[in-house]
Amino acid sequence: MTNAKPGRRRRAALIGGFAVAVVAAGGLTANAFADSTSFSDNFESGSLSNWTKSGGTWSVATDGSKVLRQADAGSALARQFAGDKEWTDYTLTAKVKASSLTGTGSVGIAARVNGSSQFERLVLAPGAARLEEVKGTDAVTVLSTLALPAAATGWHTLRLDVTGAKVRGYVDSVLVGDVSAKLTKGRVGLVTTGASAAFDDVAVTALATSTPTATATATATATASPTASPPKTATATATPVATSWPTPTKTETLSATKKVTGTFDGANTRFIGAGDLGGSGQEEGQDALFDLADGATLSNVIIGTPAADGVHCLGTCTLKNVWWQDVGEDAATFKGTSASQTMTITGGGAMKAADKVFQHNGPGTMIIQNFQASDIGKLYRSCGNCSKQFARKVKVSNVTVTAPLKVLVGINPNLGDTAAIDNVTVIGSSSKTIICASFKGVTSGEPTEVDTKPNATCTATNITLK
Repeated sequence: MTNAKPGRRRRAALIGGFAVAVVAAGGLTANAFADSTSFSDNFESGSLSNWTKSGGTWSVATDGSKVLRQADAGSALARQFAGDKEWTDYTLTAKVKASSLTGTGSVGIAARVNGSSQFERLVLAPGAARLEEVKGTDAVTVLSTLALPAAATGWHTLRLDVTGAKVRGYVDSVLVGDVSAKLTKGRVGLVTTGASAAFDDVAVTALATSTPTATATATATATASPTASPPKTATATATPVATSWPTPTKTETLSATKKVTGTFDGANTRFIGAGDLGGSGQEEGQDALFDLADGATLSNVIIGTPAADGVHCLGTCTLKNVWWQDVGEDAATFKGTSASQTMTITGGGAMKAADKVFQHNGPGTMIIQNFQASDIGKLYRSCGNCSKQFARKVKVSNVTVTAPLKVLVGINPNLGDTAAIDNVTVIGSSSKTIICASFKGVTSGEPTEVDTKPNATCTATNITLK
């Protein structure tokens, strides 16, 4: 990534593969797309007559050359808008420098602005760049993220391409995301949230028929090629998450673990524990209500309370429409023995998990999809201190969680863990909500948390925080 300060203006510049007209003296040109598809402002004129302010403290200042500065780091959402509300497919670029960037603060650019709080935006945040869709002050969907240690330092060139139902974001020519978008037209904007920043060399052009492939490097010193693949987007055919819980047809008490081989359909029977299975606390080592053999499927089961340790999966298994009314130690634990084994949770839901919903102790891959949860500590945790550790994978998609939620996914990258999270909605989220938590896993003692943001080993796309 580049940290160079913008130099003096040239008569023309090539930004991200597009020719952009830059005015050396007057500093501004603007025309409706219907005529000449162009807009640029380098703020040398000192005028903001073509911009509309919403929040913040804005002024043209000198930083080697003239720049537009938003100085109020306490402003929750400060914006400057320009252009035409009928603009549709275009490229927006700007140089952006964060003056203060901490906590949940962000600074960046916006496209297809439709009203003061509806737009696609590309922002710099502490340690990362994010591509987001804003549909209201409290409805922000994180479409894609890119780890960027240098986000809070120096100048960066941000670029948004919007065409049809697609939006692509680049920072210093490195792809942040290539994803689907819902907004179709609108103006352009410069934005800050809880931060101050400077902006320069804003330019808009008609989008070319093909988007150039990013070839720049991904490190802060621009010396190594990026290794992260473009994030996947949620498909339009994703199964809707159930909005209501099934009514138990009857209740059955288990005083010994029920062994399942093949397929067991509970027909929405509620199972509760008794005797040795009568616990509902967080004591480690409890037995499960159900043990699933390699290849087993458990479906249409409601687990009440006491729930003991829920379900143990001893190899490849499937949990289909399994519901936990009050999670005990854990809802389900993957205890596979091979990296080729997969535990799939599809449909269903869980409530009241003081610690974890799903625990991953063995090797292999856990898939959590079309699931809902509420009042939980963590949705998924790769074991942080098992005496024998493995590289584990988790894939989370089409999931809705209602707060409180501490951590959605926790993994151990130092052991080779990876997580792919897509299409997740957190209702009632707060600034403390963590989507990806990375730990240093150990074989004894306690693991150490090393990161709380999406990164190359824990990718997160299409995240909606409400």
